Order: sequence, then C-alpha cells, then structure tokens
Amino acid sequence: MHSLSIPIKRRVRDAFERAVATYDSAAVVQRRVGDRLLEKLAWTENGAPENILDAGCGTGDGAGRLHRRWPGARVTGVDFAPAMLALARKNADRCLAADIEKLPFAPASFGLWWSNLSIQWCDARAAFREAARVLEPGGRIAFSTLCPGTFAELRAAFSGIDRHRHTLHFSVPDDLRNALEQAGLGGIRLLRERHAVFYPDLRALLRSIKDIGAQNVGEEGRQGMMGRSAWRKAAAAYEQFRTPDGLPASYDVLLGYAEKCEDSRFS
Repeated sequence: MHSLSIPIKRRVRDAFERAVATYDSAAVVQRRVGDRLLEKLAWTENGAPENILDAGCGTGDGAGRLHRRWPGARVTGVDFAPAMLALARKNADRCLAADIEKLPFAPASFGLWWSNLSIQWCDARAAFREAARVLEPGGRIAFSTLCPGTFAELRAAFSGIDRHRHTLHFSVPDDLRNALEQAGLGGIRLLRERHAVFYPDLRALLRSIKDIGAQNVGEEGRQGMMGRSAWRKAAAAYEQFRTPDGLPASYDVLLGYAEKCEDSRFS
C-alpha cells in the first residue's frame, strides 16, 4: 500500500495529459479489463443505480460501457488529468477534475462507485474511504487494479542492468481487502486474473506503455536516456520471454467488488 507524494502525483498527471492523443488506441488491456469488471459485477436487477461515479475515468471508456448497461443512469466522471476529461465528456453526463482520494461530493451521492485500473496510482486506503463516504447505504463498489506480477518480464529483463526501478510498487490482494474492510465496506469479492498483450519487439512494448501514460514515474525513475549497451542487454534479456505471438507484457489484474454496509459509519 503506497501513497504518492505531491511531486510524483504531478508527474503522473502530466504523463496522462501528454498521452491523451494516443491513449485510446493503446489502451488494449484497459478495455479488456473494463469488460471483465462489468461482466463480473453481480447486480440484483431490482432497479439500476441512479447515480454512478467513474473514479479515474480517463477518456470515458468506462462511462460509455456503464451507460450501455444502465441507459437511464447518470454517470459522473472524475479524473485528475483535465485533458482526459475533454474526451470523457462524450460518454459521461458530467465530468470534474479531482483526485479520487479527495472527492468533491456530498456523502451518499452515488449508488455505484466504479474505477477501472486507477487504484494503482493512489493510496487505496484513502480512495476506498472516499468511496465509502460518497456511496449510499447499500451502494456498491467495483474496481480493478494491478498486483505485483504486473510487468514481471520487464522487471526480470532490466534486473542487473541498472539501479533504477522500472515499474511501480503494486499492492497485494490482502492489503486491498484490509483497506476495503477499514473503509467500512463488506461483501468483499476479489478475483485475480492474468492478461497479456504481445508486441514484435521491446521498443514497441515500451512505446505502448508510454502511449497510455503509464511509463515509470516513480521516485526512483530514470532522469536520462538509457545507454546503448544497457539497452542492448535489456532487449536481449527480454527475448527469453518471446512466444510465437511476440514479446509479452503481463498484467496481474485484480477485480474487486464490495458493498457499503447499511450501518456504516459513513451512513
């Protein structure tokens, strides 16, 4: 479980701002995981949620799929990258620039809090506390995030090449379950899946990560270009993972579901 410092949050936001033009074409895993998150969302069909929050909405893909499932719902998109919101407005009923760790909404404002692959950029404890605060009693949370096996091939290929970290720290499921419980959420259901996308070479793989704004922005991130010798070593090391489909980028995905208890302290 981690909390990004203010300077690092700014770097994350700036990276997503720069990626706005390329995000949708590169967001293969984001769309795939969004489909799975909605598919596994068990909802008693005794009425659709009237108000839905898409927390970390990006360019609005999630808002669009939520509208297709519940056409009568009002979907609000929140993201801390304003350039993303300019695109999200085509699918969301309203959009606000805000940090999902500190939402600008009154308590009990939403029946569903949805977040597709945003929690890894946050302090999950703070995000889930805010989710519980803005949910109605009995409201639901549905989220996806990344676990430590994400980019395992990338870490292995770059290990020993230099002293820099090349991926984020990702939370383990038990820590996320604890964060949900501490927020007063119950009925917790966690599903872990592996997804992979394949590329012809390492440059194409890293370009795809950059195109969705997810290049390394951690505090141990590189400030300059990698030398040619180090690059050749990393590229050669990655080749051990090649399959007939190409070089894999693995995503260790967690789908999470919970409910705000009727007697929650946030009621």
